[in-house]
Amino acid sequence: QVGVVDARIGKRFLNSSIGFGGSCFQKDILNLVYLCETYGLNECAEYWNQVIVMNNYQKKRFSEKMVSSMFNTVTGKKIAILGYAFKKDTGDVRETPSMFVVRDLVMEQAKIHVYDPQVSREDMWGEMNYTCNLSETSHPGLEAAVTTSTDAYAACDGAHALAVLTEWDEFKDLDFERIYKNMAKPAFVFDGRNILDHDGLRKMGFEVHAIGKPDPNKFSDL
Repeated sequence: QVGVVDARIGKRFLNSSIGFGGSCFQKDILNLVYLCETYGLNECAEYWNQVIVMNNYQKKRFSEKMVSSMFNTVTGKKIAILGYAFKKDTGDVRETPSMFVVRDLVMEQAKIHVYDPQVSREDMWGEMNYTCNLSETSHPGLEAAVTTSTDAYAACDGAHALAVLTEWDEFKDLDFERIYKNMAKPAFVFDGRNILDHDGLRKMGFEVHAIGKPDPNKFSDL
């Protein structure tokens, strides 16, 4: 028998999401790719490199799903981003998948309103510039396109869509009836962490899209 006592190994790290972030995991995988290439294990190197490729694909796929679901355009639409850190209970934004979704939506000319309980606007822009080479200098008007909100309700007020990108516990307890009342219609929810009550949200009137979940608008037997 083998007993696992390392809390980092377990089912809670197998939850579907918009992708992994943080400074360590990607770096460690790329180091493994380098070692495999060094020892001529090219197939192994390519295998591990595909983990990075698929992670990047997952982030891009999520932002593209948002655009296509919202009638193929988000130009001028307000989108609330709930969560910017790469995981809950931290303000760490290094390689956070939220950053790539925000970048894609900004490039589509959406009006982004971000709320995260621990991430500062300075840290958000610092990582965006460092990793994505995206700044007010490189893209004039960028700062005006992204607003940092003081709470989730302010971020969602008047929004066409909200996207949960970090699994903060407080997002599960939001008053979504209040949020729905104050959003533009149709009101879209994109749950990138699968932490919300999707059936309950649909009963309120939201159009809900979630990672790894079938779209009831396309499958009538759900």
